[in-house]
Amino acid sequence: MERPRSLTSAVQERLRADILATRLLPGQKLHIAGLAKQFSVSLAAVREALSRLVADGLVLASDQRGFRVSPVSLADLADVTQTRIDIEGLALRRSIERGDAAWLASVELAWDALRAVPYRYPDDPGVHYEVWVLRHRVFHRTLVSACGSQWLLGFRDVLHEQSERYRRLSIRREVGQPRDVDAEHAAIVDAVRRRDADAAVTALSVHFATTMQFVELAAPRIPEVIR
Repeated sequence: MERPRSLTSAVQERLRADILATRLLPGQKLHIAGLAKQFSVSLAAVREALSRLVADGLVLASDQRGFRVSPVSLADLADVTQTRIDIEGLALRRSIERGDAAWLASVELAWDALRAVPYRYPDDPGVHYEVWVLRHRVFHRTLVSACGSQWLLGFRDVLHEQSERYRRLSIRREVGQPRDVDAEHAAIVDAVRRRDADAAVTALSVHFATTMQFVELAAPRIPEVIR
């Protein structure tokens, strides 16, 4: 029989995945009793899982309204994007300065793995190919993995999750010309290979800013985004 903490962690990860994939939409009410029935766990396990997600910024708690998925807004997007540029740019710069040959090889492997899978489902272009999403997370984490600071990586991971919700929402309502994500990633990798920290951070900043721009363009078609 699973221990209560294991059950709580499992519920937490299921809810986290559903929030990041926008299967649970921003602002959506999270009913403890309904979730407990859905996951066949106690009310206490769901409440604890939701409380942990509050600490991660993915869920909001209110004495009057209970729990709900944290809302998204253009102002929050701008804040998250700029802070992510600052934090992840610093981590990338340190990784380039400190990373050894094994780190460079791991970046190449992560980059090759990401390019090997499609960005979207061919028969449903409004949905990310799930394997790409996983490998994309690994690719960006690998880029900064040699920074030498667990605090920096921890802050970076929180910001990545917050950005992921916006990206997943925007791809459903993408407007204009499709972006060339491979080219954006290639610019980062090329600079890393040359150990040109300034160029790498600039390419990373452009990559994140482009995501923000696409969300802003798609925002009028995304009812969950607060303007």
